[in-house]
Amino acid sequence: MILKVILPILLLAGLLTPLSTRAQQAGKGRVGLLFPSTPAPWVESLQVFRQRLLELGWTEGQNLILDFRYADNKTDQLPALAAELVGLKPDVIFAGGSAATRAVIRTGTMIPVVFETYGDAVSLGLVPNLARPGGTVTGVSGFSPELAGKHLQLIREIVPRASRVAVLANQGNVGMTTILRPLETAARQLGVRLDVVDVRRADQFESAFERITHRGAEALVVLSDPMFTSESRRIVGLAKRHRLPSVYEILAFAEEGGLLSYGPARGERWQQAAGQIDRILRGASAGDLPIQQPTKFALVVNLQTAKALNLTIPHSVRVRADEVIE
Repeated sequence: MILKVILPILLLAGLLTPLSTRAQQAGKGRVGLLFPSTPAPWVESLQVFRQRLLELGWTEGQNLILDFRYADNKTDQLPALAAELVGLKPDVIFAGGSAATRAVIRTGTMIPVVFETYGDAVSLGLVPNLARPGGTVTGVSGFSPELAGKHLQLIREIVPRASRVAVLANQGNVGMTTILRPLETAARQLGVRLDVVDVRRADQFESAFERITHRGAEALVVLSDPMFTSESRRIVGLAKRHRLPSVYEILAFAEEGGLLSYGPARGERWQQAAGQIDRILRGASAGDLPIQQPTKFALVVNLQTAKALNLTIPHSVRVRADEVIE
């Protein structure tokens, strides 16, 4: 009886909110989104992002406006696109990647910024502290130093005699340095020689793979980069043509024919980013929101590609796989 009396009072006071009224209480929000590449690499992630926002009470076209800007892999366009978004006066700006994030920050805007990056947010200068970033910037990071060692260990399990490993990296991406550093450390510990091949434009992949083969690489690590994701099929095809056992950080590469992918679980960072945007739209300060980092990782193994490369995937790798493509 007491509960029947107290519950309506709490509801009237706003202390308990039925799920059906969350969207109404959310008010209206406008989010600007800036990406360094073409739309293609972000389609699946944005579906997760939109779904999470919907679950949190934000319906696009009703109480939510999303404004998109894509630089089409032309990073020199990011500053102008960032300025365009700032001019729209959104409630928050979401930046995909460290280059896009820097472009927004350099506008000098006081609009809250939420970023998504694979790099180390502190080393990149995006925030001074992960636990309490301060200022107007927060976000999610896929950076996990132990990933570098995992990738090389997986190569060693599949190609035990591999001593020279090529690394495909876009060193024009400001976040790449923080990813390469732990990879180089892991290589020294494992006695592996790394050959970093810099690719900054889509028309450089053919020559890059020619160099990799000419230098005698026995395996390949492909680092995370929006342009690489845009060109995933081309990269996977070239790796097969040159018969290079390849490990990728983005899970979709193995699903498109790459030998093996190991990285942060699909969609987690985008759900985290949507959660941060939700909190900011409801009044939270971006600087009070900790940088979110990956908590789940997934391994995808493509046995079809292994067979084509005349490789046997060890049982120790197969049993750890979250997905095996036969």
